[in-house]
Amino acid sequence: MRLKDKVAIIVGAGQSSGEGIGNGRATVLRFAQEGARIMAVDRDLASAEETVAMARQHGTECVAFEADVTREATLAAMVASAKKTFGRIDILHYNVGLSIAGGDAGVLDITEEAFDRVCAINLRGCVMTVKHVLPVMREQRSGVILTISSLAAWEMYPYVTYKATKAAMIAFTQQMAIQNAEYGIRANVILPGLMNTPMAVDTRVRATGKSRAEVEAGRDAKVPLRGKMGTAWDVANAALFLASDEANFISGAALPVDGAALVKIG
Repeated sequence: MRLKDKVAIIVGAGQSSGEGIGNGRATVLRFAQEGARIMAVDRDLASAEETVAMARQHGTECVAFEADVTREATLAAMVASAKKTFGRIDILHYNVGLSIAGGDAGVLDITEEAFDRVCAINLRGCVMTVKHVLPVMREQRSGVILTISSLAAWEMYPYVTYKATKAAMIAFTQQMAIQNAEYGIRANVILPGLMNTPMAVDTRVRATGKSRAEVEAGRDAKVPLRGKMGTAWDVANAALFLASDEANFISGAALPVDGAALVKIG
């Protein structure tokens, strides 16, 4: 019960189509297992409600909320609803992002439309979400901000907008850490490596026409640790640690969850 009585907003709590479980849903379930009260947020309300139904099996209070991170007004409404429902907000977990599903491409092929769409979801949505949560946390003089970047921020990665936005998220999270330390607010960012999630694998299956087994094998082969991708549970467990009081003196950190891939990159 490491998050007993803590209130968490998890943005991106729904589920992409495909096999397995995604980072957002897994994090909701891990937080629920550890006693958190949760607002599960997604632009697909039905998917968020599926996550809520699973979380409630652990006996926790969990509600769904529909918000579109490209529309600031829905994020402001989300924070207001959480404050009204729970009375406080202890944890914000921003777990939204996309790359090739948004039309991302190499720098010679990227379009303005795709660039703006990916930026709006990956980066602007994160900034606007934090903008509305911060006043609540500052008033409380406590809080945890967790964001999801990617190892793509630091490694060779072919798609320009995803790499740029995920690198920017690291800088933004560190900025929030130092600018809000005096209020007792911690901010950290997780950098997943190659993960076996519906968004990471099944999106590439649809984009390439390869079988899921082929895509999995190609990604597994790149991972030093056991030659196997990580799972959403690995990301969720990292988020759980950083959200808990066990990480009370950790702020401004960028934590790779990557099976030693960063070491191999050097």
